[in-house]
Formats: sequence, structure tokens, C-alpha cells
Amino acid sequence: FRAEVLTFVEPLYGTAMRLTRDRTEAEDLVQDTLVRAFRFSDRFAPGTNLRAWLYTILHNTWRNRRRDAARDTVDVDSERVEEAATVADGPSSADTPERILLRDTLDADLQAALDALPDAFREAVWLRDVEEFSYADIARMLEIPVGTVMSRISRGRRMLFERLSAPDGSSRVHMAGRP
Repeated sequence: FRAEVLTFVEPLYGTAMRLTRDRTEAEDLVQDTLVRAFRFSDRFAPGTNLRAWLYTILHNTWRNRRRDAARDTVDVDSERVEEAATVADGPSSADTPERILLRDTLDADLQAALDALPDAFREAVWLRDVEEFSYADIARMLEIPVGTVMSRISRGRRMLFERLSAPDGSSRVHMAGRP
């Protein structure tokens, strides 16, 4: 079981990067996912889809973290934010293999359009079009009806298309989730 679970570390990390957009958070998310998978391995039914089971754990863990983080108060140091923005314009040592692969394979406009999608749409489109999960698997992972998955994928793809086909590169779509 452990050996088979560990074969999914890289794809889980890639999805965690898409969800968190931060290398450290993605690593923590994958680690928490693996800890939960090993802790609750007795709940996995042999012969079923291990990959989908792991992605379900990953997404549930991410949602729980987001919910908990929404309760936390945030102090902002404007000087440090400006300083970080200035440093971020230069070369970064935080390039992960996933970021390098995406930068090399995804057109910059497509990557920007995908990143601009609201979380719910980006997550559904990513799981279907990149990770190639079935609608039913995605519905189980995200704990939403299949119809909602289909709607999110359709709307997400439409937002991507409209953003990418705008003549000036700007979106004709409100990227807050409403076309």
C-alpha cells in the first residue's frame, strides 16, 4: 500500500501547487495528505481507485485549511509586501520542477488565464483537463454533484476561451466566477 501511495507524490504535488500557488504550502499539503492516507489506510477499499482516494484527501485537506485560514486574522506589513514584490520581479530560487514544466509547456497567456480563474472553476478544469479524472471522480473528490462539476468545467473553459480570445488579451469575463 505504501509503495503504491508514494508513486502519486509528484502528481499530488503538482495539483497542490495549482491549489495553493506556494511551494511550501504545497509541500505541507502533500505531506498532510500522505499522513492522512497512511493513518486511514484501513478505510481504503482494495481494488478501488487509489488515485481518486488520494486526491479526495488532498482536496478535503486543502478545503479545511482554507476554511481555518479564513478564521485567522492577518496583519499586513506594507513595507515587507513592497519589498517582496520588488524581489519577486527578479530570478527566483523557488522554481520547482512543476513551475518549470508549466512555464515551458503552457503558453504564458494560458497560464495567466488559468491562474485568474476562480478557485472552484480552476480546480474543476485542472482535475478534468490536466489530471484527466472522470466527472464522477471529481464529484466525489470535491463532494459536489456531477452536474455541478460539469457546470464548473464548462464555465471554466468558457472563461478561459473568452480571456484568451480577447483581442487585447484582457478578459471580457469577470473572473470572480460570473461570465
